[in-house]
Amino acid sequence: MKRKTVGLYTPYLDVMGGGEKHILSILKVFDDAGYNVVLFWNTDLSFEIQNKLKLQFQNLRFDTDLKNMSFIEKAKKLSPLEWLFYVTDGSYFFSPAKRTAIFCMVPDKKLYKMTPINHLKTTNSYFISNSHFTAQNLSKWGIKSSVLYPFVTNELFQDITPQKKPFILTVGRFFKHLHSKKQDQLMKTFLKFKRTHPNYALVVAGGVKKEDEQYVQDLKKSYSDPSIHFKTNVSFAKLEQLYKDASFYWHFAGFEVDPLAHPDQVEHLGMTPLEAMASRTIPFCYNAGGPREIISNGKNGFLFKSENELLQEMEYMFNSPSLQATIRESAYQFAHRSFRYTVFTQHVRKLFSII
Repeated sequence: MKRKTVGLYTPYLDVMGGGEKHILSILKVFDDAGYNVVLFWNTDLSFEIQNKLKLQFQNLRFDTDLKNMSFIEKAKKLSPLEWLFYVTDGSYFFSPAKRTAIFCMVPDKKLYKMTPINHLKTTNSYFISNSHFTAQNLSKWGIKSSVLYPFVTNELFQDITPQKKPFILTVGRFFKHLHSKKQDQLMKTFLKFKRTHPNYALVVAGGVKKEDEQYVQDLKKSYSDPSIHFKTNVSFAKLEQLYKDASFYWHFAGFEVDPLAHPDQVEHLGMTPLEAMASRTIPFCYNAGGPREIISNGKNGFLFKSENELLQEMEYMFNSPSLQATIRESAYQFAHRSFRYTVFTQHVRKLFSII
């Protein structure tokens, strides 16, 4: 029997962030089920996908980028596909694939303007959101979508609490525009925290693209304190060790942003806090957007609305070692129950009718 094929087009494939891992993971489930997978990208990124995202495909190939193709050329490439998945940059196209799913990971209104022509182009398409926060915003703009959460890589789950070290971890791509992780504000807050906990360090980890290297240099210059350590473009294995060793995890995406006015600038879900939870590292996240879906304040982590509130919550934790143990276990159990690959696979197979 001839293998069925699914494809993916996204203009952001080289970013290799949480959103890219999420949508590639959907295709991984198809790959596990015996489908061929084709990525429409001009260069082979197999090594990066395996090394940075910890995803390994059996039947993956790369084909020409769709961006500059004519309609006839696209039709020839796409019509044999059982499913086409794509991420929009604000533009849409008629898809001749048997079925089409548009993956939505950024609740940015300008990406989802349903003009009459865009309505026509997406009539037979499904919209998939990465969180209820994203889905609720799409709904305001006239788009109905199904929510499909990502999964946490199995290697990050720590069956027993590892020996934690005195440092706080934050993970996120380094860039100061759009969906910024607010590393500058986070480091500023850490220096205040350090006044009462001088033995603690901060590890700031994340990917850096060439165009954002100056931003990293500026941060290093502004925050040259010896207790702040930058870890850029680290391997998955090194990142896994950081999660395992860290005592606490801080997440500042969306800090002091109005989520109603600028939903695209707050955290859409919070993949890295979930990875911290799986590693029994206690997360502290800014109280907006996606983290509100995964964190029950004071039970499996903490939500904060201001710098002072975060510092108070940290002091509260330091004064109660038994509570720390309880929250670490609760965080782990939550992630293990709802965000394992087996759970993700079940949801994908059901949503896309994979037999």
